[in-house]
Amino acid sequence: MQTDLLCALIPLFPLIGFIINGFGFRRIPKSLAGAIATVAVLASFLTSCFLFGAFLGNANLTSTAGPLKAVLFDWISVGDLDISFSFQIDQLSLLMLLVVTGVGSLIHLYSIGYMKHDEGFGKFMAFLNLFVFFMLLLVMGSNYVIMFIGWEGVGLCSYLLIGFWNTNTNYNNAARKAFVMNRIGDLGFLLGIFWIINLFGTTEYTDVFKQATSLAIGDPEILAITLLLFVGAMGKSAQIPLYTWLPDAMAGPTPVSALIHAATMVTAGIYMVVRSNVLYTLSPLTLEIIGGIAIATALLAASIGLLQNDIKKVLAYSTVSQLGYMFLGLSVTAYTAGMFHVITHAFFKALLFLGAGSVIHAMSDEQDIRNMGGLRKSLPVTFITFLIGTIAISGLPPFAGFFSKDEILAHVFEHNKVLWALGVLGSALTSFYMFRLLFLTFFGEFRGTEEQRHHLHESPATMTAPLVFLAILSAAGGVLNLPGGGWLSDFMAPLFEGSRQVNPEAFAESTIDHSTEYILMAVSAGVALISGIIAYVMYVSRGAVPAPETTERSMPEQVVYNKYYVDEFYEAIIVRPIRGLGDALYSFGEFIIDGVVNGVAWLVRAGSNQLRLLQNGSIGFYVFAMVLSIVAIIALRFFVRF
Repeated sequence: MQTDLLCALIPLFPLIGFIINGFGFRRIPKSLAGAIATVAVLASFLTSCFLFGAFLGNANLTSTAGPLKAVLFDWISVGDLDISFSFQIDQLSLLMLLVVTGVGSLIHLYSIGYMKHDEGFGKFMAFLNLFVFFMLLLVMGSNYVIMFIGWEGVGLCSYLLIGFWNTNTNYNNAARKAFVMNRIGDLGFLLGIFWIINLFGTTEYTDVFKQATSLAIGDPEILAITLLLFVGAMGKSAQIPLYTWLPDAMAGPTPVSALIHAATMVTAGIYMVVRSNVLYTLSPLTLEIIGGIAIATALLAASIGLLQNDIKKVLAYSTVSQLGYMFLGLSVTAYTAGMFHVITHAFFKALLFLGAGSVIHAMSDEQDIRNMGGLRKSLPVTFITFLIGTIAISGLPPFAGFFSKDEILAHVFEHNKVLWALGVLGSALTSFYMFRLLFLTFFGEFRGTEEQRHHLHESPATMTAPLVFLAILSAAGGVLNLPGGGWLSDFMAPLFEGSRQVNPEAFAESTIDHSTEYILMAVSAGVALISGIIAYVMYVSRGAVPAPETTERSMPEQVVYNKYYVDEFYEAIIVRPIRGLGDALYSFGEFIIDGVVNGVAWLVRAGSNQLRLLQNGSIGFYVFAMVLSIVAIIALRFFVRF
């Protein structure tokens, strides 16, 4: 009973915060609205910590694959299909709860300082609370239907938050693009759920996975299910070809970028694959497809990031690239490594986005790094924390990103040497564009206007305190899973008992000896360090500054600068044909269907106008018409036999 109550309270707190601020945002003072929203998420975090401690204290749960299940009420019952509204508490959901509520509470605190001058502050905080509520449903649900509710809910909230400044048409277009592209992926996810119901007769994780262990590896139905589920993951987690919405989503306020596109929503696809690990282990072909798409996404996004000049766009393409790394780990059944990178990425990417927001705040909403420079003196806390985040994401020891990325690359090396080499290349690109961003923003001479120079100042404590907390986590987060078998690996091991049962070879002991492992670590860190040094020489020693928009570029540089023209390609082969078809159908409806309907109405109206003339009010005419009608009837009766 206590577990059921705790499980219910975790999503209930942010829901209450949404209801209070959502209905009272016009009347509640900004300071109170910010406090309500932040305390609501913080209460969920503290409750999650308490639940986590209780879970660790129960040896029977931590040593087996059996989860805690809290059934709130029976929900859907159709024939033999019973779907309850219930939550499942196990190692995976607890980790996601701590990340979502922990990082989420810091982002809420940051938002108090960042959005305090915005007229819609209360509404913004309400939307953030609603987003956290749906994200908690997504990770806590004990079946695919509850996951889908949360899945759709965070999609709705991302639309509301990306287009929050809805007086700007471009922002509205970005929100619409995110919504539509996610709906494409969600259709695949929904079809996958229907197929699961048809095959297993249930959507409960425990029942589905238990039945799945009796199936053969490579079963065609499992192949279809996992591919459909992965289509959903491609939309939410921005993988080729459904990735172009995420960079455009930077139109939203910076806290939105940190919450949605760093720590929570975009990792939903990773969570779903890890949660469904038994199904994916049963389908090696799906994993191979995931690996190919993942490395292509990682390299494509990293190469685009090399030439971007919008501080948030660089981080956006970095997110797409890092999500590719996570899926790359999952493709070689390194599920723990993938989740490890989800956690560390939440720390350093939230830090980088919030640091970018601090810079934008100081620069009077300027986001072009070509107009920055030399900010480390005016923004010392932002600079130091941003530096830590940059080192962490670049994969340099001993910061968190090094350990999680190295673990993924080690597993990939054991599986496929070519993929490993491409992964190392992606790591080098990541280090270069991140240090390029750091150096152009904080080093050299200030390149902004005099008005911006006078406005430069460090952000308030409500913004810098979350930066410091996240910087500590980004620096020390690697201790969660140190090489040689860390705490996280032992903690998550029970989640993969089903996968070990169906495919023991995929979870066999690593064949990499310690010397080879050290060499791989040295190579990964070495290429990242060399890339950082190259960036330093180019942008600090030589003082290079990216060329303005009007500069002519070489063909390869032009292609990369314009993001490989992917958006233009989609516009040409998808958007314009669909819009043209819609215009044609509109014209058909306007001229044919509307013409027929309007024509009938015109005939009725015209006939009525003529017939009404018969009603002239003259009794003599009415008698004459009656006599004439009688004569006509008699004549017809006489001359026509019927």
